[in-house]
Amino acid sequence: MVVSLIFILLLRYTAGVLLWLTIFGVITAVGFGIWHCWWEYSTLRGKAGGNVTISDIGFHTDFSIYLQLSQTWFIFMISLSVIEFIVVVMLIFLRKRIRIAIALLKEGSSFLASSGNAVYKVTPTDDTCMYANLTCSPKTFNQTNITKVCPGSQCMFAFYGGESVYHRYILVLHLCNLFVFLWLVNFVIALGQCTLAGAFASYYWALRKPKDIPAFPLYSSFSQAINYHTGSLAFGSLILSVVQIIRIVLEYLDHKLKGSQNRVARFVICCLKCCFWCLEHFLKFINRNAYIMIAIYGKSFCTSSKDAFSLLMRNVIRVAVLDKVTDFLLFLGRLLISGSVVLDVELNDGSPQRPFYMNHALKSILKKKNILKKTEI
Repeated sequence: MVVSLIFILLLRYTAGVLLWLTIFGVITAVGFGIWHCWWEYSTLRGKAGGNVTISDIGFHTDFSIYLQLSQTWFIFMISLSVIEFIVVVMLIFLRKRIRIAIALLKEGSSFLASSGNAVYKVTPTDDTCMYANLTCSPKTFNQTNITKVCPGSQCMFAFYGGESVYHRYILVLHLCNLFVFLWLVNFVIALGQCTLAGAFASYYWALRKPKDIPAFPLYSSFSQAINYHTGSLAFGSLILSVVQIIRIVLEYLDHKLKGSQNRVARFVICCLKCCFWCLEHFLKFINRNAYIMIAIYGKSFCTSSKDAFSLLMRNVIRVAVLDKVTDFLLFLGRLLISGSVVLDVELNDGSPQRPFYMNHALKSILKKKNILKKTEI
């Protein structure tokens, strides 16, 4: 807190100096990076093996190998030079904006340095304390019964400026931010599912393969999803996000009621959690199939959901059998591959008599290699 106060005071009186020092510090640091990259490049260029290109080495998990190549430092030098050029050009063309920013920093720091009194909150060691997050006074805190009711509680600094509307509804604002985050995540997932469904559909429904298949099926499907199906994907992800935010609220209430003796309330919360868990997984299943129908037929979300649900109900046994058989075959494939690799590592040691049979990619990941015979070297 003391450091923050000192920084605010410095901004109030030396905002311009601090900002320009920061800008020139960044320019100097990038310039030093350019010089260091040039020095490393010049040093490695004259050494044996330093002129090997990155493409010749290929992919390695050990990044230090690339630092021994002159090409790596040359790429770093070019990248830093481009960054330095962009920063300098921005300074030249945005110098007036920087002056405005300095003035705003001065005004903002003046406001922060003189805005209201410090507000303190009760910080208990147990979340079930009834006085949690209430305002308190450090001078009279030890004289109250809060320390007796909630042992270990402290009166901690919270913020400056008094209790505003923002601080009163901060939990609601956090929930809104969380809801928007869930909506965006679900929308991205929906966009990916619709894109893949459209790409597979363009291949499956092509009568003359590969003549009727688009040149770039994935890009074509992505463009169609963005141009024509954004609203449907957003609506489907919105419904799922509402259920997910309700589940999060129920988890929060369940956490708050853990120390409660009201068994009826805890039972109701547990039942609601179970119901909304089932509802979320059901909606995910319906949405995924609805996105497939959207990608194929281009209809709205509600119509596609109804068609997908009707199609699944008409073929419920076939869908269940195919789904489980496919999952079982994929499981067997993963088990077979994993078992083969483990068996290869256990039975062989890379010698000419017992070489490893895995491919080069797996050998590089597992850091295994075959020892060649002298005649093969």
